[in-house]
Amino acid sequence: MLAKRIIPCLDVKDGRVVKGVNFENLRDAGDPVELAALYDKEGADELVFLDISASVEGRATMVEVVRKTAGEIAIPFTVGGGISHVDDMKRILRAGADKIGINTAAVLNPQLVSEGARRFGSQCIVVAVDAKFNEAWGEWEVYTHGGRKATGIRALNWVKEAEALGAGEILLTSMDADGTKDGFDLPLTAAVADAVRIPVIASGGAGTKEHFAEVFTQGKADAGLAATIFHYKEISIPELKQDLKQKGVEIR
Repeated sequence: MLAKRIIPCLDVKDGRVVKGVNFENLRDAGDPVELAALYDKEGADELVFLDISASVEGRATMVEVVRKTAGEIAIPFTVGGGISHVDDMKRILRAGADKIGINTAAVLNPQLVSEGARRFGSQCIVVAVDAKFNEAWGEWEVYTHGGRKATGIRALNWVKEAEALGAGEILLTSMDADGTKDGFDLPLTAAVADAVRIPVIASGGAGTKEHFAEVFTQGKADAGLAATIFHYKEISIPELKQDLKQKGVEIR
């Protein structure tokens, strides 16, 4: 079994880290470069940087913030938001990112996944999926544009397609759980983990150390991603890792 990873997420808007609940009511959480350096020191396994307004506003990710952040850290760094062409990927990788996260652009143009994988390798391509439970279907639906647009696409179908196209990882956010601190969406995470063979990063809902243990065991996730609890010092990464070790979860 691969060791599990702990990944803080920096949601960046207008050059500042922000955090909300169910993708709304954003509040300031600090400077992305400073936070990234702190998490690197604390023992985070990776970082995810999401320019959350990029796809909505139709502009490119803030390359400068990426460059400064990459200069401060030694851990792998995934960047997403507003990446819609292979040239955008190249620009972000050159600025210091290790992986590229694509969400809206991948749904609108699935060939972008295979083009990116062909050019930079599957290990570089992370397909981010924002999913919400659809009562009528009895399963999860994919949303795009920062959770604003329902697509009519079933999440389990989409993750299988993304894997077939060459994605190296799935970054799965439960819109129902996002920012609630009530725990990760275990049914969704387990269903996606069972549907694909590539690693699944679970996101949305972390509130306690126990929630991470649950998502790694019951949810079958390969990595747990969180923002609020780390940004506001509710849980430190060293104490979380210590707790997981005591519970018998193999971590990095």
